[in-house]
Amino acid sequence: MADVNHNPGTVVAVRGSVVDVRFDGELPRVDTLLQAGDNGEVVIEVALHLDARRVRGIALTPTQGLSRGAVVTNRGEPLRVPVGPEILGRAFNVFGEPIDRGESLPDAERRSIHRKPVPLAERSTREEIFTTGIKAIDVLAPLERGGKAGFFGGAGVGKTVLITELIHNMAGEHEGVSVFCGIGERCREGEELYREMHDAGVLKNTVMVFGQMNEPPGARFRAGFTALTMAEYFREDRGQDVLLLIDNIFRYIQAGMEISGLLGLLPSRLGYQPTLATELAALQERIINTRRGAITSIQAVYVPADDFTDPAAVHTFSHLSATIVLSRKRAGEGLYPAVDPLESGSKMLSPEVVGERHYRIAKEIRHTLATYEELKDIIAMLGIEELSREDRQTVFRARRLERFLTQPFFTTEQFTGMAGRAVPLEAALAGCERILADEFSDLPEKALYMIGTIDEVKGKDKG
Repeated sequence: MADVNHNPGTVVAVRGSVVDVRFDGELPRVDTLLQAGDNGEVVIEVALHLDARRVRGIALTPTQGLSRGAVVTNRGEPLRVPVGPEILGRAFNVFGEPIDRGESLPDAERRSIHRKPVPLAERSTREEIFTTGIKAIDVLAPLERGGKAGFFGGAGVGKTVLITELIHNMAGEHEGVSVFCGIGERCREGEELYREMHDAGVLKNTVMVFGQMNEPPGARFRAGFTALTMAEYFREDRGQDVLLLIDNIFRYIQAGMEISGLLGLLPSRLGYQPTLATELAALQERIINTRRGAITSIQAVYVPADDFTDPAAVHTFSHLSATIVLSRKRAGEGLYPAVDPLESGSKMLSPEVVGERHYRIAKEIRHTLATYEELKDIIAMLGIEELSREDRQTVFRARRLERFLTQPFFTTEQFTGMAGRAVPLEAALAGCERILADEFSDLPEKALYMIGTIDEVKGKDKG
C-alpha cells in the first residue's frame, strides 16, 4: 500500500457525489480508493484523470460536510472485500463490512472487486442444464449452468419465495452456495428477505450483499462487483457451483447513468450513459462456467414503462439465456409457482441441448396451454359444453397440466403445512407425458394439484 503521508491530496470541488482532488506528486491510478473527512469517513473511487495534477472521483459514501481544501489520503489500492467460507450466512455492504450486527472479519482474505473475466481458453464450452427441482422451470424454461436467467415479476407474485426455494435446492442438490445481491432496492425489502431466509433455514449457505436505494450511486454501482468477487472465490478456489441472484439489474444500469451524468459525460439515447453496453458487459461477462465450477445467475429485470425496446432492456436481454415471467393472474388462481408457461422461455430448449424427448414434451405442453388460452373466451360466453369433443379434451388436459406444474416448496412448509418437493427432471417429464396421453382423464383436477412426482396422485383424494 502507498504511504499515504507522503502524497496527500486536496479537495478542489465537491458536486454531489463527484469530488475533484488535486495532487502535487504522482496521481493515484483509476479505481484507487481515496479517503477524506475528519475520520476518513468519505470514501472516493478515482474515476478519471482530468490533467497532470487533478483526478475526478465518485464518492461511495455520502459527502455531507466535505469542503474545498480538505485533506485527502491515498489508500493506494482498489476496493477489496472479504472472501472465504466465513462469509457464509452473513450480510454485507459494498465495502464488505457486515451489516447484520454480527462480528467483523478482520482476518478474512480480501480481494479486489476489479478483476478480468476468465479467458476464453479456460471457459467450459459444454452446454449443460442447471436443474432447479422446480417442474415449471426445468420443463419449460430450463436454466443454463453458468448462464443468466431474467426474472420478471411485480410485488406479491412469489418472487421472494421462488428465490428462497432456489437457494434451498442449490444447497441440497448441487452442494453449492448462493450469493444474493440487492442493488438499489428498498431497505425494507432487504430486511424482509434476510428475515425470511433466516426463518426458512437457507441463510447458512448464502451470502447477502446490499447497495440500497438510500446509498450514493457509487455504492449501488459497485455492489454487484462485491457480490461477484465473493461468488468467484467459491467457483475458483473451492470448485463449487454458485447461484448468483441479482435484484435488480436495471438499478445497476440506473446507478451507472447517474454517475455518467455527474461526471459530465455526454448522454446517449434516452439519457443513458454512452458506456451502457460496456458497463453491463463488465458485470455479465464474469458470470460464466469454467472447468472448476460455475456461476449461474438469476436477475430480476425491471422494464421501464413496459417498453422492451428501451436500451436498458435490449442490452440486458442480449446477455440472458432464459426468461422466467411470473404472472399475477396465475398467482391469483393459486397456481404456485406462478411461472407463466407461455411467456417464459429458454435458449436451452432445443433438441441438441435437452434432447428430442424433452423438446417434444415442452412443445406439446405449450401448444395445449396456448389452445386452452384461445378457447377461454368461448368458454366464458357459451360454456364448455359448446366446444367440440376434441377441444373439450384439450381443455381438460391443459387444466391438469397447469395443476401438475404447481408444487409445494420447502421454504413455505410452515405456512402451507405441506412438505416441500424437489422433483427430478426425468420425473417431471414423465408426469407431463402421461397427462398429455390422457392417462389421468378419469381423475379430478385437484388430484394433480400441489404434488411432486406423478406417482403421488395415487395418494390424493380421487373423489
